[in-house]
Amino acid sequence: MEIVTLPGQRAGGKVWLVGAGPGDVELLTLKAYRILKSAEVVLYDALVSEDIMALVPFDAEKIAVGKRAGKHSANQDEINQLLVTKGFTRKNVVRLKGGDPFIFGRGGEELQSLVEAGLEFEVVPGITAASGTSSYAGIPLTHRDHAQGVTFITGHCQLGSRPMDWANYANPSNTLVIYMGILNAGIISQGLIDAGRSAQTPVAIVSKATTSEQRRFIGKLGELEQLAADPELKMPALMIIGEVVQLADTLNWFTPQSDSESRPISYEL
Repeated sequence: MEIVTLPGQRAGGKVWLVGAGPGDVELLTLKAYRILKSAEVVLYDALVSEDIMALVPFDAEKIAVGKRAGKHSANQDEINQLLVTKGFTRKNVVRLKGGDPFIFGRGGEELQSLVEAGLEFEVVPGITAASGTSSYAGIPLTHRDHAQGVTFITGHCQLGSRPMDWANYANPSNTLVIYMGILNAGIISQGLIDAGRSAQTPVAIVSKATTSEQRRFIGKLGELEQLAADPELKMPALMIIGEVVQLADTLNWFTPQSDSESRPISYEL
């Protein structure tokens, strides 16, 4: 889709690509907080928590452009065009994304549209979903005794037309973090097992991570499809596969119930 600009009108606004982190409002960076408080329009994803959206000024225009499996409110071309249009007509435009905008957030694609339109922009990174989820689930992504590396992949692609490199992902010395993989849990499990990863490899699915609704579903790789089908599992959810998952009970510190009693946020910058 060709981006449409406003002929004869000079772009006077700035677009801020902001990472909202994994959900807990207190994991928002101070810079992200400051930018949000001065926003005139916010285009936000479905993964942005209600607590973070509550920080947006009351009179700011709020546009939901989130994408969930089978429930897209806007396609990517429409989002790109909205960003450009708002960048020409408003001073402070915020594109707010869950996690970090450069980790499976299509942030690069959106910035390319801004470059094409000649708009000024800035990126405010956020705590990634993988980092926040693993920390709040008591699962270190790397550990000298269990995992010498970590790989982030998306399980939301068309696995039939874009085959995954299961042989590479099946390395037992590596932790595998899978975004958007719940609907393909059976394919992911079988692909890894067929490539040589043990069906007994510890796995965890963490739902609504870092929030008062966080749940952990822990089992073995051969049980991944059953874990993903648990009726109590709510989106968003992230998969962690690897030996580090066996540390989850020992290193678990987060009690979701106590988080729901947290004090209200009040910052002045």
